[in-house]
Amino acid sequence: MRINFYKYHGTGNDFILIDNREELVKLSNAQVSHLCNRHFGIGADGLMYLQEEKGYDFKMIYYNSDGRESTMCGNGGRCIVALAHTLGLIENKASFLAIDGPHRASIEKGVIHLEMQDVGRIEQYEDHAILNTGSPHYVLWVEDVAATKVFERGRAIRNEKMFEPNGVNVNFAKLVNDILHVRTYERGVEDETLSCGTGVVASAIASIKEATGTFTIPIHTPGGELKVSFIKNTAFSAKNVVLSGPASFVFKGEIELL
Repeated sequence: MRINFYKYHGTGNDFILIDNREELVKLSNAQVSHLCNRHFGIGADGLMYLQEEKGYDFKMIYYNSDGRESTMCGNGGRCIVALAHTLGLIENKASFLAIDGPHRASIEKGVIHLEMQDVGRIEQYEDHAILNTGSPHYVLWVEDVAATKVFERGRAIRNEKMFEPNGVNVNFAKLVNDILHVRTYERGVEDETLSCGTGVVASAIASIKEATGTFTIPIHTPGGELKVSFIKNTAFSAKNVVLSGPASFVFKGEIELL
């Protein structure tokens, strides 16, 4: 089976995207994992189908690099909006359906602004926070983000018994000169990624602690810069959440799957 694909990245978080509007491609979990493998396949943190959905511009179906369908991916959402624009499905605004519900997005001077779901519950603790931004996240405050052993510490927290059976994504964050520095260990990839969209959203919202108001938080990740804006009318919830940043085309091609 020959598959046509596109490769995009959002601040280093990279994806294989397949225009599957005719629904001719039906990959097994093993095939998705093979395509995402950086040694034997194309190489990516995840794979997405762009499919038709009544009432929306398209539907996003997302798989982690382990081959399993996963929860919402913020950087992936921005990348699939960029692909929809390339395919001529949208101009500068999009409405699409993902696993966590409807999303809207806009494109402005190369920046994609993606509306995320409201966050209904924020658990704040002295040194960490737990919240769901379309995917479950644990945000740990550290003294030195660059020196943190993300793989070792992230894997340990991801596999804690309280998060079984599906695990949790783990973010390590610190505010430095009004910029929130974030590194993330992603479940399903089972490693650090250069950026995690839902992770920086979780970290930005958690960084405000119990304050309320309207906020825009600049984010630095190993893969690049992002911004998260949101409103907190209560100490433990957030609404009007928007993730903003670039989505870059890398290449397109075709690959033969046996």
